Amino acid sequence: MSARDEDELLAATRSGACGAIRSNILGMKGYVPGEQLNDPEIVKLNTNENPYPPSPRVFDAIRAALTPNSLRKYPPPLGDTFRQAAGRVLNVDPDSILIGNGSDDILTILTRAFVPEGGLIASPTPSYILYKSLAEIQGARFKAVRSLENWALPRLQWPARVNLNFIPNPNSPSGTVLDPGELEYLVDSHGSTPFVIDEAYADFAVANLLSLVPDYENLIITRTLSKSYSLAGIRFGFAIARPDLVRELVKVKDSYNCDVLSIAAATAAIEDQVYFSEVRAKIVATRTRMTSALAVLGFDVTPSHANFVWCRRTDRDVKPIYEALKQRKILVRYMSYTVGPVGSPEGAYDGLRISVGTDAEIDKLLAELKAIL
Repeated sequence: MSARDEDELLAATRSGACGAIRSNILGMKGYVPGEQLNDPEIVKLNTNENPYPPSPRVFDAIRAALTPNSLRKYPPPLGDTFRQAAGRVLNVDPDSILIGNGSDDILTILTRAFVPEGGLIASPTPSYILYKSLAEIQGARFKAVRSLENWALPRLQWPARVNLNFIPNPNSPSGTVLDPGELEYLVDSHGSTPFVIDEAYADFAVANLLSLVPDYENLIITRTLSKSYSLAGIRFGFAIARPDLVRELVKVKDSYNCDVLSIAAATAAIEDQVYFSEVRAKIVATRTRMTSALAVLGFDVTPSHANFVWCRRTDRDVKPIYEALKQRKILVRYMSYTVGPVGSPEGAYDGLRISVGTDAEIDKLLAELKAIL
């Protein structure tokens, strides 16, 4: 779309009912999710979905939940069956768990609860671009804190007087993890300022911050079942914080933000830790293999602790590679940021984020990349 077309579209939205929409909504671009193409021949490596199906127990749980009474009645508002199961598996207090319609719902609840209009949200960059969209929707300001070399946080220069901090760990698009001690320093040194550690990909890493939650009133961990538990289509996520904080956040969420089927599926998935461990091991093994193979093909691959890898090149633009793969029915995510980490070339910073697929899918990706390059 040309600049002129964008101006004409914006002018059109300012008339009629659209003109009554808040100006900050009219002025924002909005979050753009990864492409979802309904073509069974597509090799889909662009949205970090798990390439393996959910636990067989999930299907049994959904079938058992499909009763006339369960569908005609409202679901349990707090998802107590899931909270009890997750509490046992993760060794946390069930009352410290808040359920959501995917972890994005949790991020929205947190933004609504903590950030006033005109307030401030801070997050490292490059990272998850939804954080900025949430600030814009709220009518708040957004501070993008540039990551240091090797994707470390500038903890000594982290902004003060922030209403809410979002820190993804592992990060997207890099797949890197932060030192737990560095994160604890940030949380500990900013008083009551809330820090949200977005652990959407933590199940593929070797460490997390769950054990710190009881010690810090300003620490919130968010998780999703979309990645490691293969439930992206169900939409289920959760937060872990001190119970007194969760009780306040319950006031902000939709009364029934998770349906009976999603609660049943999520409970069954998190209870089947044997299946979870098997799938995780396969993804980590494939991640290791594809990292080495992409490096042989000339990509600069950042060591990943997630279910994707971040690839860049110094000898050519990567966007044409993304486009050539798409023509061959392989979707990866081309991502571009205003700036990269400290030490990266000045100007736009871009690369390819490639999800870890099955071994067969990665073999096809590598074969097509060899042909393209």
